[in-house]
Amino acid sequence: MSDFFKSASVPRLDAAAQKEAVMNSIRSEIALVNAQELMNKTNEKCFAKCVLKPGTSLSSSEETCLARCMDRYMEAFNVVSRSYTQRISKESNQMREGTL
Repeated sequence: MSDFFKSASVPRLDAAAQKEAVMNSIRSEIALVNAQELMNKTNEKCFAKCVLKPGTSLSSSEETCLARCMDRYMEAFNVVSRSYTQRISKESNQMREGTL
């Protein structure tokens, strides 16, 4: 019965590897939540802007407006994401070099 509780077939990770695995999992979850939030906000804002009188279908002008609105949101998100990533990378490098 004592052999049942031993996990000889499952290799154990050291503490640093476990911590890194948890951190990667958390990063993935945060990225997913951020993507969902972006889509929800985009849909909410663009729908409110483009669909003034909701009906059973979208007019061609509403479809065009929605497409352009969503494109602008995604472009803005990409610009902000790139800038943020560059800034974090720069600050991280400065901290490693001790110049911050």
